[in-house]
This record gives sequence, C-alpha cells and structure tokens, in this order.
Amino acid sequence: MSTETRGPRTRSKRAAPDGGVSPGTDQSRVGSSGAPRGSFAFGPAIGFLRRLRGALGPRVDLPQAFAEATLALPREVREAIDAGRRRLAGDYQEDEWGFDEEFAEAVRPFFDFLYDAWWRVEAKGVSNVPSHGRALLASNHAGILPWDATMISTAILREHPLPRYPRFLVLNWAFELPYVSVLIRKVGGVVASPYNAMRLLEQDELVAVFPEGVKGTGKHFRDRYRLQRFGRGGFVEIALRTGSPIVPVAVVGSEEIYPKIGEAPLLARAVGAPFFPITPTFPALGPLGVVPLPSKWRIEFCDPIETAHYGPDAAENRSLVFELSERVRDTIQQTLYENLVERGSAFL
Repeated sequence: MSTETRGPRTRSKRAAPDGGVSPGTDQSRVGSSGAPRGSFAFGPAIGFLRRLRGALGPRVDLPQAFAEATLALPREVREAIDAGRRRLAGDYQEDEWGFDEEFAEAVRPFFDFLYDAWWRVEAKGVSNVPSHGRALLASNHAGILPWDATMISTAILREHPLPRYPRFLVLNWAFELPYVSVLIRKVGGVVASPYNAMRLLEQDELVAVFPEGVKGTGKHFRDRYRLQRFGRGGFVEIALRTGSPIVPVAVVGSEEIYPKIGEAPLLARAVGAPFFPITPTFPALGPLGVVPLPSKWRIEFCDPIETAHYGPDAAENRSLVFELSERVRDTIQQTLYENLVERGSAFL
C-alpha cells in the first residue's frame, strides 16, 4: 500500500466547452463511463440506473431503454473487478492520516442514500464554509456513532460550490472497534487530540470538532438538543494558535436516531467504551438495533468567527478563550432551537 501526503483539495463545477459536462456536474467525480470515478463497488449499478433513466422517454418503451442502458455494463463491470483486485493487492493510496479518497468516493452512494432518502437532510448556509484554506467546524454531537460527521461531510460535498472533504476528530475508543475504525479513517476520521487538530489545520485542511465530546453522544434522550459543556475551550485555543476561522454548525435530527433511555455500565467496561447505550431497539433487536431511525435532519452552517486578528498569543488569554467558546456554544444552541421549530415533526 503506497502512502502519500496530500494538500487541501477543491473541485470546481463548470460546463465543458464541448458540452460534454453540463453546468453543475462535478467533472472530477465522473469517469469515462459516466459512473462516479473511484466507485469500484457501486459504479456499474449507478451508471446503469443513470443511463436507464436517461433513455426513458415518451417515445421509448422500457425494454428498449433497458437494452440501451446495458450496452456499457460489460466494460464497467470489468473496470470494477480490476479496481477491486488492485485494492486487494494493496495498490491504493492513503494520506498520512489514513484518508483514502478512492474509498470515500466508492461509499458516497451509501451516504447519499442516507442524506436524501433516509434522513431527508436539509442543509443551510453551506457557503459559510471556506472553499480553501484552514477552518474549524464546531458542531453539536449526538447519535452515539459519528453519523453526524458523515452527514456534515456529505452536505459540504453535495451543496458547496467548491466541495472539499473535511477531516473530523473522533474519540479514541471508536478506533478500537473492529472494522468501524478502518472505515472511519478511510472517510476522513482522525483520532481526537490537540496535536492532530493543529497539524491538520497547519496543512490548511477543513477540520470538524465536537466540543461536547462523549457528553454529547452519551446524553439521555430527555436531554436532547440541550448542549453540554464545551470543556475548557480547547478548540478555541487551537483556532487561535493556527489563525483558523470557527464555523459553528447546528445539527438537528441526530438526537433521534438512537434514543438513549439507559446504560449498561458493566458492558461498557467489558468493551472499553465510555458508555454502553440502551435504546428502544438496542440491544433488544440485536444487530437490527444498530440501524439508525429515519429522523428528519436539518444542518445549518452559521457565520464564521474570525480569529486570525487576535494572534497566536491570544490562546493564553483565558477570558478570551472562554468568551469565544461561549459565543460558539450560544450560536449553536440558538440555531438548534430555531431549526427544531422549522423542522416540525421528527419523523414526518
């Protein structure tokens, strides 16, 4: 497996002079077959469905459209098999943090399904996320597993005029879970630590942090959408030291996907987790209980808070750190309340 260090990535959406790519198409994600580049697992199926939809028309019946859509399948299947063999042989690239862009592109259809159909996400203010350079996204946190991080990432990739992959900081214990830890790294997760956050920002990456930490993911359902303490404001210190703007992010919907009604401390100690949740479906339904409930989501990216003018030495000013931390917390809390009202019912 080869490893390389990559800088920040941006993708522009433009129309090709020859009309090959229509306005609004992300050309960097489209391969020669019309399927998303890098989708070695899903490319043939997605390409087939797109061609089938495009072939259907008032003068074209379903059998004819089906025949036309299958013409390119053999080539796409061969490409998918070749890509799978190559990856199994270890021929793929990761950056120094374990991020694998080809893998991230391959699982995008699954996240798109969750975004569009399962959680029906509505994103607002995505243009507040800087299109290049360092920035710190600070969000509320819930849902036990980091689904909120994946939906924040998907919102930026889907809605931003110049999409980029954010790196999100995840608690250490999540990286001890089999299979889950590999997936988290490959789609942009990084072990949460001030050192890692500062290095990513110094590399001009977009970094997402969750100041509530485990207190957010582990809170009882009755306390939903009530922000927990933001600790000592460590994320503000990091932003000040690196001159990174802070973008508060409010996520509505993640609190209902795993309604926590209790805990099992003995099981938590057995698996080395900070808590072991009991929900209406887990562990009663076994593996099925891990399936998140289809709540309706709203994600709002608030106005950035600039920090560069304070200078790095301002990180030692405890009153300023506390003031900025509370400003971010108050912004997120107020935005949560507003979006709860606008969303209405959690599941309808």
